[in-house]
Amino acid sequence: MATKVATPEWLTRHGAGLCGNSDGRTFAVYFGPELAYTLALVPSGGRYACRVKESINGRTLGDGSAHGSPEQALGAGLESLRQALGW
Repeated sequence: MATKVATPEWLTRHGAGLCGNSDGRTFAVYFGPELAYTLALVPSGGRYACRVKESINGRTLGDGSAHGSPEQALGAGLESLRQALGW
C-alpha cells in the first residue's frame, strides 16, 4: 500500500509541508517545524480510507469514506483537510 505524493500547492502556499513516513501509509502535515495533522491510509472493506487527525487534540476530520486505491483515499483525506482549514 506504499504511496508517494508531492505536497499540494494549497499547502505550500500557506507555509505547510507534507512528509511521508517510510511505511508509505502515514503522512504528516507540518506548519513550519510544528506537526499539525497526520493522515493514515487504512484498509476498509477491501478498499482504502484515509484517517485525518489533528495532532494537538486528536480530533478526527473527514468522513472516512472508502476508495478504490490508496492514492484516491489520500487525495480524499487531503481534500477533507483543505475544507476543514477553509482553503
